[in-house]
Amino acid sequence: MEITVHDNNVEKAIKLLKRKLTKEGIFRQLKERRWYEKPSDCKRRKQRQSLRRQRRQIVRSRNHI
Repeated sequence: MEITVHDNNVEKAIKLLKRKLTKEGIFRQLKERRWYEKPSDCKRRKQRQSLRRQRRQIVRSRNHI
């Protein structure tokens, strides 16, 4: 990943970098890996995330009709 700094505006470049890292889920991964997660908890969390994604798709498809 590469961010270019224009006109010595470092703050704007940092904001852009944070936005890209957030979009790719890097911060979420760091937060998850901070502590050990049991395999059963990991499975449960992934199932909940999947259900959440499915619900969002259903709601979005209903709104576009």
